Amino acid sequence: MTVSFIGIGLIGGSAAIALRKRGFATRLIGVDSNPKHAEQALALGLVDEILPPDEAVKAADLVLLAVPVNVARELLPRILNLLKEDATVVDMGSTKNGICTVARSHSKRVQYVASHPMAGTEYSGPSAAIDGLFDGKKAIVCEHSLSADFALNRALSMYRSLNMDVLFYTDSEAHDRHVAYVSHISHVSSFMLGLTVLEVEKSEKHIFDLAGTGFESTVRLAKSSPVTWTPIFIQNAESVSHALEKYIENLQRFKACVDARSSDGIAALIAEANKIEKIIK
Repeated sequence: MTVSFIGIGLIGGSAAIALRKRGFATRLIGVDSNPKHAEQALALGLVDEILPPDEAVKAADLVLLAVPVNVARELLPRILNLLKEDATVVDMGSTKNGICTVARSHSKRVQYVASHPMAGTEYSGPSAAIDGLFDGKKAIVCEHSLSADFALNRALSMYRSLNMDVLFYTDSEAHDRHVAYVSHISHVSSFMLGLTVLEVEKSEKHIFDLAGTGFESTVRLAKSSPVTWTPIFIQNAESVSHALEKYIENLQRFKACVDARSSDGIAALIAEANKIEKIIK
């Protein structure tokens, strides 16, 4: 199978490594708007060749759209226009409602599969691509009833090759609402914690002398690329805003207990939060 990767950074590059290694793809074509990234992906062996976008789409049996969500939304109609009749395009973005809305009115909507592999790191670019990134993680497919059987089956076969479990969401708005809580707000928290510490402490050496594993794991996501995450927050602004309202409300509850030196109040909030153990082992 010929697979074209539109975007060959962390997600696209890691998918390329796994799909080649596991025999899913026999010809891997790369497309990247950054010429240095394209050269790097070729040098690293992530793809076999670099082609212009239109040529890459026309040559592909499967197109993987692994670019920032605002770019994916713009590119999808053009990609659908160029696809072979038996080819499929799968987007791998973290927001779904916007791109699904764009796709619904397209005459070749059935060749598109809206998906979100729940995997990643704080790094970006072709050098960030790693083998096994997707293993054991979950992939979400939205509005699968609008995809042709051959397109859906190809996407599912790909995710099986990536060793991922697939969940189905009929409602792309529900997907975006849920990931605002379990994914997007985690990044907001990390960005703002990093910013807060930098503003208050001033001395980076002092920060890292004191930093333990708890701080490092909590603030790790603050190293994530603004190019990737700014469009996500914009496209999912309503859901992210609602999640932040609830988060800020709980922070204010905790602050009130700290200000009141209320041991019972603090302990009660921590005990309430400990219930997450029933969900996350």
